[in-house]
Amino acid sequence: MKTTRKILASLLIGIAFFAFSCQGNSAEKLKAAQEEADEADENLIIANEEFRADMENYKQASEVQISENEQSIIAFKARIANSKKEAKEDYNKKIDALEQKNTDMKLKLERYQIEGKDQWEAFKVEFSNDMDELGNAIKGLNEDDVK
Repeated sequence: MKTTRKILASLLIGIAFFAFSCQGNSAEKLKAAQEEADEADENLIIANEEFRADMENYKQASEVQISENEQSIIAFKARIANSKKEAKEDYNKKIDALEQKNTDMKLKLERYQIEGKDQWEAFKVEFSNDMDELGNAIKGLNEDDVK
């Protein structure tokens, strides 16, 4: 009888110890999971801040380029003011097209809506290519005038 009680008592103590150790382990797992979730939230916040900073920096740099394009066009108009009528008409058509393209680029940049990082990267690539083409067209117009 004493042996049965000792075995039963030992068994109960073992079960209680096991139950408490499982609870402690669960609490540790829960705490670790919460820490991971907090870290993930912090990383997301940092990534969003970096994304927004990239957008702002890119937009500012693009606005500077658009403004420089406007100044180049104004300077070109001033240079051709005394050109021959036929050459002036041809240049004015080209200038009007370049001004419209520059204005379109400005509006495209202003109207861009945040859709996500992948869409932003695609927008930047396309916009940069268009800006390069426009810049090259303006430079080409200036080079034609020099010749």
